[in-house]
Amino acid sequence: MTSAVIAVVDDDVYIGDMLEELLRREGYGVLRAYSGTEAVLLLEGRRPDLVLLDLMLPGLSGAEVLPRLDGIPVIVLSARTDVEEKVSLLLSGAVDYLTKPFDTRELLARIAVQLRGRTPRGNLLRHGCLTLDPERREAAVGGAAVRLTRTEFSILKLLIQNPGQVIPKSRMLDQLSLETPDCVESSLKVHVSNLRRKLREAGGGEMIEAVWGIGFKLAE
Repeated sequence: MTSAVIAVVDDDVYIGDMLEELLRREGYGVLRAYSGTEAVLLLEGRRPDLVLLDLMLPGLSGAEVLPRLDGIPVIVLSARTDVEEKVSLLLSGAVDYLTKPFDTRELLARIAVQLRGRTPRGNLLRHGCLTLDPERREAAVGGAAVRLTRTEFSILKLLIQNPGQVIPKSRMLDQLSLETPDCVESSLKVHVSNLRRKLREAGGGEMIEAVWGIGFKLAE
């Protein structure tokens, strides 16, 4: 199974759902955006390993989004067949161009080619369906990205680094003070509550247990 994350930027819900199902079946994590503007906002806080980009998007067009994805491999998926446009997009930064409708086997092969030389994520932290990437400060539940604040990410990282252990509040606050200044004793419970809600809404269930009078632990 691969740990690569792919962003699907397409306003066609049917195509987007098909791509997401295909990619998750292959073990990829998936981010979704339905407009060019949404894609730019999404990718300000997340850095996927590759982007599948449609051209005909509401808001910013795919051609307008492309220059903002510097350093991320982009495969353009479009019904347009004009050779000049293909050449222009490839010269503007796209690594590949696939015309719709396409064969999914060909798409997966082209994705594999682009990801072949990527730097492997060897320091991922895992607990059940939960995955953390400390280097990129990204979290995912079952491959689906979960947007966390800096403090929430730090709390989750501490818990996943100590599976099965109850982390006392005092130790948690000491550790968090090294990474984020906005977590104090009076706000810790709020940060943990927000984190639990986000994990639950992402399909992870009740992943964090409160141990009364002591602290918190990851659920088994």
